[in-house]
Amino acid sequence: MITISSDVIRGYNDTMILYLLKNKPSYGYEISKDIKALTNEKYIIKETTLYSAFTRMETNGFIESYSEEAENGKRRTYYRITQKGQDYYQQKCDEWNLTKEVVEHFIEKSPVPVEL
Repeated sequence: MITISSDVIRGYNDTMILYLLKNKPSYGYEISKDIKALTNEKYIIKETTLYSAFTRMETNGFIESYSEEAENGKRRTYYRITQKGQDYYQQKCDEWNLTKEVVEHFIEKSPVPVEL
């Protein structure tokens, strides 16, 4: 089974998180579950990676956190995307499209069978 190198995906954790927050505010565990589900379990974000991303993105003004009471009565920290975060998300999407375009030149395609 092929796995995704953490070095390759690291630069796009923010993009995945912001994508999910564009739709609605959410909290860490739910975001983790959504990433796992959307990738058909091909990528499972580690808790430390997720919370490091939250801290970094909040420091950069891409997301805001707030506390709210959950159904079970416990307080839960939610995150929502800011306008600056939406702009950053679009920048990362544009960067990804350019990256794919460049790297595609160096990816071997399936060999075309040669008829004898």
